[in-house]
Amino acid sequence: MKIVVAGTGYVGLVTAVCLSEVGHSITCVDVNEEKIKMLNEGKSPIYEPGLEEIMIKNREQLTFTLDAKKAYKDADVIFIGVGTPEKKDGSANLKYVYEVAKEIAESVEKDTIIVIKSTVPIGTNKKIEKYIKDNLKNEVKVEIVSNPEFLSQGTAVKDTLHAQRIVLGVPSENAEKVMKQVYDGFGQPYVITDRESAEMIKYASNDFLALKISYINEIANLCEIVGANIQDVAKGMGMDARIGDKFLQAGIGYGGSCFPKDTKALSWLANFNDYEIKTIKAAIEVNENQKLKLIKKARKYYESFEGLNIAILGLTFKPNTDDLREAPTLINIPILLEEGAKIQAYDPIGEKNFKKIYPNEITYCEDIETTLKDADLCFIFTEWDFIKNLDITLYEKLMRKPIVIDGRNCYDLKEIEKTSILYDSIGRKTINEER
Repeated sequence: MKIVVAGTGYVGLVTAVCLSEVGHSITCVDVNEEKIKMLNEGKSPIYEPGLEEIMIKNREQLTFTLDAKKAYKDADVIFIGVGTPEKKDGSANLKYVYEVAKEIAESVEKDTIIVIKSTVPIGTNKKIEKYIKDNLKNEVKVEIVSNPEFLSQGTAVKDTLHAQRIVLGVPSENAEKVMKQVYDGFGQPYVITDRESAEMIKYASNDFLALKISYINEIANLCEIVGANIQDVAKGMGMDARIGDKFLQAGIGYGGSCFPKDTKALSWLANFNDYEIKTIKAAIEVNENQKLKLIKKARKYYESFEGLNIAILGLTFKPNTDDLREAPTLINIPILLEEGAKIQAYDPIGEKNFKKIYPNEITYCEDIETTLKDADLCFIFTEWDFIKNLDITLYEKLMRKPIVIDGRNCYDLKEIEKTSILYDSIGRKTINEER
């Protein structure tokens, strides 16, 4: 079976590499020449734990090419794993999906199963099927399968190789049979359904998790007012099997490539069909407000950030990724810079991408110690292990004023109480505020 994957971003590349891990030979297609060059050299263009190692291990089963026409020509199965970024109105931009669909229609010379792995609005698979059939250059049979991904950045390889389910929206028994031949090596349970339901499963799942995060952040904000501890509250909630303990970590909102655009896309789709999903609309609003939580906290200690040395620990939206999409730092750092703050930042994984946005305005440090040196204020935006495992006495020893505003609740309050650090976190009491 010849399998081709269109796109070498998070979805496409992870899919391709994991399929090679279970024995398939895969051809990956991309329009980015630099990416293909890197991949052919055994280097991953994205940071994802375990991805590059598996890619190198299976490199003889992985081919990377710019030649889409040749790749699609005699493929048995073609996965579409390109991006569907958010438009200004909140809807999903399907430009890249349609570009790939056009190339496939003009190239295929045999019966082919086309699998849409990208996250697309409900009804897209049917539209893509019509589009491809209308543009076919050869008399071949094509079938479109909806096979949404459920990977999370930072754990994408694990999420793919050890998924809790494989969702297949299939138009026929033949398509189901072929897809099971592709996936049987994973040994995971199937959810076989129609394409619209498969598309909805993806959005409903992601948006439910976004709701859960927004809900716990709202409870955390109230905890600060009434004197409760959000970590104890979340622990008590999570022990209830009906609720579960996942996605109950209070913080400064969700980010990344999925939750922000998927909540907006589903909300847009509902509005387009004269319906309003009030819970999703509320989650979007809560999340946007939560991203500014640390700035609001910091203003209790400084009326202005003018001339302050501010340490930033973590730049990415979550640990174990170099992705900055919808990261809270992209909202907060411009505010700090506009008010005249001097920023020293540390994130060895996210620095490269952040420099593309702020090449000169920020001082990028080689270690945490240099970042904290003579700082008047420290913001923690990402819960990297090297931040959570830091000797907290360094804040006292190195900062001009040990004021730490922690957006990820990295430290034990009892340990902080042993220090002179003014520590303000999310949904918990502020430590040493009177000092």
